[in-house]
Amino acid sequence: MSQVRLAIDIGGTFTDVVLDTGDGKVNTTKVLTTPKAPEDGALTGMMAVLDAGGLKPGDVDLILHGTTLATNALIERKGAKTALIATEGFRDVLAIGYEDRYDQYDIAIVKAPALIDKPLRFTVPERVAVDGSVLKPLDEAAVRALVPQIKAAGVEAVAVALIHAYAAPAHERRIGEILAEALPGVSVSLSSSVSPEAREFERTMTTSVNAYVQPLMAGYLKRYEDRLTAEGFHAPVLLMTSGGGLTTIETARQFPVRLVESGPAGGAILAAEVARACGEDKVLSFDMGGTTAKICLIDDGVPNTARVFEVDRQSRFTKGSGLPIRIPVIEMIEIGAGGGSIAKVDAMKRIAVGPHSAGSDPGPVAYARGGTEPTVTDADLTLGKLDPDDFAGGRITLDAAGAAAAVKRVVGDPIGLDAAMAAYGICEIVDENMANAARVHAVENGADVASRTLIAFGGAAPLHAGRLAQKLGIDKVIIPAHAGVGSAVGFLYAPVSFEVVRSAFVPIDTMDHEAVASMFAEMDALVRPVVTAAVAESEVTATRTAYLRYMGQGHEVPVVVPEDFDATSLREAFEAAYSALFGRTIAGAAIEAMSWSLALSAPARAERMTETATGDTTAKPRTLFVPEDEATAEVSAFPRAALTDGTSVAGPALVTEAATTTIVPSGYTAALNVDGHLILTRTTKAQEIAA
Repeated sequence: MSQVRLAIDIGGTFTDVVLDTGDGKVNTTKVLTTPKAPEDGALTGMMAVLDAGGLKPGDVDLILHGTTLATNALIERKGAKTALIATEGFRDVLAIGYEDRYDQYDIAIVKAPALIDKPLRFTVPERVAVDGSVLKPLDEAAVRALVPQIKAAGVEAVAVALIHAYAAPAHERRIGEILAEALPGVSVSLSSSVSPEAREFERTMTTSVNAYVQPLMAGYLKRYEDRLTAEGFHAPVLLMTSGGGLTTIETARQFPVRLVESGPAGGAILAAEVARACGEDKVLSFDMGGTTAKICLIDDGVPNTARVFEVDRQSRFTKGSGLPIRIPVIEMIEIGAGGGSIAKVDAMKRIAVGPHSAGSDPGPVAYARGGTEPTVTDADLTLGKLDPDDFAGGRITLDAAGAAAAVKRVVGDPIGLDAAMAAYGICEIVDENMANAARVHAVENGADVASRTLIAFGGAAPLHAGRLAQKLGIDKVIIPAHAGVGSAVGFLYAPVSFEVVRSAFVPIDTMDHEAVASMFAEMDALVRPVVTAAVAESEVTATRTAYLRYMGQGHEVPVVVPEDFDATSLREAFEAAYSALFGRTIAGAAIEAMSWSLALSAPARAERMTETATGDTTAKPRTLFVPEDEATAEVSAFPRAALTDGTSVAGPALVTEAATTTIVPSGYTAALNVDGHLILTRTTKAQEIAA
């Protein structure tokens, strides 16, 4: 039986909403995000698509939701006032970090601001060994003695991260019980629940992040649920996680750190689905919205994943300059390069773009909502990429004159450029920033970016994808159906799933099979209720993974654990994976497991959501700045529906639709495929400008 589903993605600038009516029809809309009350913008968009589809709130069977609220709270430091309780002697784990500098030769190095200030980092006497044995019992009196200090400081959340708590969580759980009794209303996050893995700094940071955003996210989710009920919605709500799965709203309240990359994860899932549908085995996913740009590698229809990632990097491409979070995540690089990214001229008379964004309030100058600083959107408008009378489906009228004036005043005048050339400079800088991010990400993963197909989505990505492809030497670009709301569409393809990880040091040659099987059974008992709360038991499948390494190495290789596993099968699987990564194995070396994971999931939606573009098919003349000529020219703007008859468009040209516009650069042609995806193909390299 088909379901009516709503997918909502709250971004920093726009909130995207997609209605899937279950019969192959999809209605979409973009509305400005309402930062002070994000649920307002979400409900506005939801009611708009329901009205367009002739449906009522009670007709909706399932609501899928992703948001950047947790990410923004971290970056802007607008989370809860948080305290940390650690083992005596380990007060400064957050400050010490990895005991290194991410750029050892930079004497002016800037570290990410402390999430928890030193006066709010407390310790208690206790100690557990790496094997879980208790070396020093928990001093409960010392825990209770902290309560007055925590109260007096006005703390809203507490993170508890004790040494080796992943091996023996009893002390943390007891602290949680004491705090719950003494400090009702204060949220408490335990590392043994949030991130029960070895590596003290990452575990402590992940738990601290969870505590920091928990009151904010719990408050938002409660208000959102209340608004849904008031409007007549009765459907269950599932939240998108950073790992690419959907989980229950109650689990999201408990582990909001799992939502930090929820929106971008939806985009990666869409790109993977499009890659499979189009038969592309090596893809570069490019998601550019109003605030950030996200880049992800996808091989054989599966996005790259990771166990740890960083947020709020102080140095854009430098590992170690951000806050490490240890959770399952789709691996991508994210930079402050979106439509709302602010442009300026620095002290050396260079154009700089981002990472700060005008967001939705006040937004770009073109929005005429009080913004005064020029943004990428203002530059795009000045270059003719956007139609001021048909932006966001005609719901927003853009101030073209105001945008051009701001671009000239802030960027053009200081370096002697007119508005058009200043706008071109802004776009070149932001495009080069994204190209550089793609190059770095590809190199770090041993990939050749030029041999890949670029899949671009998000409101701003189709405006810049062609130029990005030119810079990277990419021959083929795919703009998916409903690209302007791509991440929200991705939610509709996501499986219901949840994953947990346990650190348990196990030498493979002396492995206790029964102990490992028992650990997996305990993990299953924890995860299964989360998944079966949303899907039937019969739909659930399990994936077990061991993180193995040669004895004494610093990093592990993930290996799928078969149902009937033993030391021999694990060694064979590890050596095959290790050889694929490094081209060799180490004969006779002992192998050890550091961590084990269990992921339960239900199958993702099988049928594809295609798009048959409808509406006006008349091409209209537009004035567009052509980079190859560094001058404006009159080109044709084709409504997407004009290409349904097999028409091929040669660049320079534009392809317009309600939620975005695609720029077809010189040397490329554009045509729709059978699924309604727009395919840009490079026909000549003569027009390419060297990046």
